[in-house]
Order: sequence, then structure tokens, then C-alpha cells
Amino acid sequence: MNKDQPNNPLHGKTLEAILHHLVDHYGWKELGLRIRIRCFTDKPSIQSSLKFLRKTPWARKKVENLYLESVE
Repeated sequence: MNKDQPNNPLHGKTLEAILHHLVDHYGWKELGLRIRIRCFTDKPSIQSSLKFLRKTPWARKKVENLYLESVE
């Protein structure tokens, strides 16, 4: 854990690293079932998902929350 923000488990994690972790952990199909957004269900890719998540705060928050659940 980082000394600058010891209470922030997302500190130092990029959105791309979080997304790679989730895809490796769940796979695209399961990820699309857990978070119902088109970029996970219709021709999913890291790049298209990153583009959508960077512009959509509510979706990014869901992804971050799922990541936190998966690493606990």
C-alpha cells in the first residue's frame, strides 16, 4: 500500500490495470453479467471499454467497486 494514501486501495492502480484484472478474473461474459454495459457484452475490448469508462463516471465506479470486491 502506498504511503501517500494508505486508506485508498485504488491509489496507484490505473483503470487499464483494473480492467485487465477483472477480465482475467471473470472473463468478458461474466463481467458483462455483473456490470450490464454494452462495452462488456457487444464485441468487448480493452480499448473500447476504457474509452467508455473514462467518459462515464457511474460505470467507472461500478468497475472500481467490482475490482475492490475481487481483491478482498
